[in-house]
Amino acid sequence: MPTTFTISELSREFDITTRTIRFYEDKDLLHPQRNGQARIYSPADRTTLKLILRGKRLGFTLDESREIIELYKPSSDNREQLNKLISKIHERRALLEQQRMDIELMLLDLQASEERCNESLKQFD
Repeated sequence: MPTTFTISELSREFDITTRTIRFYEDKDLLHPQRNGQARIYSPADRTTLKLILRGKRLGFTLDESREIIELYKPSSDNREQLNKLISKIHERRALLEQQRMDIELMLLDLQASEERCNESLKQFD
């Protein structure tokens, strides 16, 4: 594995725009070195980017991802980070379960409304 990465390499690898990577820099999540105008990313930056994108797929906010990422300590067992991640996963799962229940209720309401409309239309036949 290379010891450094360019913005274009990371963009291609993760199938995201360079603008997205610069956005994460602006949010102080990535800290590339500079060689003139060129950005040089470390393996740690690459890992951080991977974790940000994974958090996004899981539905975490950028602040939630930051909170989890900042708990990482290479010299520890990272128990605190893992417990925080589990907690966030439980929160996200509960939210999605509630949304699923809300959608199911809404579908039932829509079905009942449609049936009432169809019954009312029968009087015009």
